[in-house]
Amino acid sequence: MVVSSESRLSRDHLQGGLIISVQAPEGSPMRHPDVIAAMAEASLRNGAVGVRLESPEHIGAVRERCPDALIVGLWKRSFPDSSVYITPRWEDIRAVWAAGADVIALDATARKRPSGQELEMLIEQARTELGATLMADVDSVENGLRAAALGCDWVGTTLFGYTEDTAQLSPPAMNLLHPLREQLPSSTLLVCEGGIASAVIAADAIDGGADAVVVGTAITGVDLQVAAYCRHLKRQTV
Repeated sequence: MVVSSESRLSRDHLQGGLIISVQAPEGSPMRHPDVIAAMAEASLRNGAVGVRLESPEHIGAVRERCPDALIVGLWKRSFPDSSVYITPRWEDIRAVWAAGADVIALDATARKRPSGQELEMLIEQARTELGATLMADVDSVENGLRAAALGCDWVGTTLFGYTEDTAQLSPPAMNLLHPLREQLPSSTLLVCEGGIASAVIAADAIDGGADAVVVGTAITGVDLQVAAYCRHLKRQTV
C-alpha cells in the first residue's frame, strides 16, 4: 500500500517521533547514495518516523529505495558572501523538492543570504509555486516565531549553537522549547534538533515541548563518532 505524503505529514504520525538525520561528511565512504539509503531504510524499519537527508542525490536514492518514507530534505551549499548554508537559495529549494522531499528544511535565521535573496520571498515562492511544507532551521525563539509567521510549517532548533549569535552556546536547545511551544501556533510542528546524544535526552526534549526530535551524529555519524572515541582513548594513554 502506498502511503500518501499527507499521511506521512500528519501530526498523529509525527507526534513524539524520532527523525534520523542520515548524513555523512564530504570525502567519507559513508557518503555514497547506496550507503545513505541503506542507513535510512534501517532507521525506518526500526521505528523512525522519518529521515532528514542532505543533497538531491541522497534524497532521490532514499525515495527510490523507501518510497513511503517521510523525507525532510536540504542541500548544504557554501557561498563567499553569506554564512547561510542550509538550502540557502531558491534554486536549492527547487532542487530538493524535485528530488522527492516531503519537507524542505532551510536556514531561517536573520543572517544575510547569498545573492541578496530574502527569506520572506523564498518562503512565499516555496508555498505558492511548489505547495511545499517548510521546516525552519533556527537559532532563537525570535527567529522561530518569525519563520512561523512567514509561513513555515515546522520550526526546528537546528542552528542553536551554530550561528554567530549563538556560537558561545551548546545544543541541545532545551531552553528554547518551552517559549516556542507557548508562542507558536498550535498547528506548527516544533522539532528539537542538535546535540541529542542519547535516548534520555530525546525523551527530555519531548517532555520539554518538542513534538518530534531529530538525531543524527549519535546514531548515523560513524566518522565523527569513531574519531571522537579515538581522540579520547589517545588522551587516556598519554
